[in-house]
Amino acid sequence: MQVKSRHHLRSDAVSDLEDVLEEQLGVSPEGDAYERVEFEDTDWEVVLIDGEPQVAEFGDDLFLTVRGANAYEPEKRLVTVDAGAVSFVSDGADVMRPGITEATADISPDDLVVIAEESHGKVLAVGRARVDGAAMAGDEGKVVDSLHHVGDELYEFTG
Repeated sequence: MQVKSRHHLRSDAVSDLEDVLEEQLGVSPEGDAYERVEFEDTDWEVVLIDGEPQVAEFGDDLFLTVRGANAYEPEKRLVTVDAGAVSFVSDGADVMRPGITEATADISPDDLVVIAEESHGKVLAVGRARVDGAAMAGDEGKVVDSLHHVGDELYEFTG
């Protein structure tokens, strides 16, 4: 990904970002330097926290990247998948009901969510929920659209 522009965030923008992440995910990022990066060939916009791509813009929403979610371990908007779903989710597949072992009750349709594996709690992907958290687990159907996953361009980007 070719960088088009980079600039440091003002303190009020940093405060707004921190407030959004605290409200959505229950995490408090801490860093000395916050930079917004725009790319030439994609719609991605990333916020580097101390040089690490930890926040990205998904549509109009700022949310943790896979790297950011693994750094801060969110407690909200969390979908947990079983071992059988790990390879599919890691490759960018949408999340299906049979692979889900748990989902937090605070998830509503169209919310951005973090998708983690159940064994070690490592985050594999970020997606957009199609249903409420209470309706995630079940026998059939797609419930989360994958937006960003381990190994994609965004994951591989280094500040």
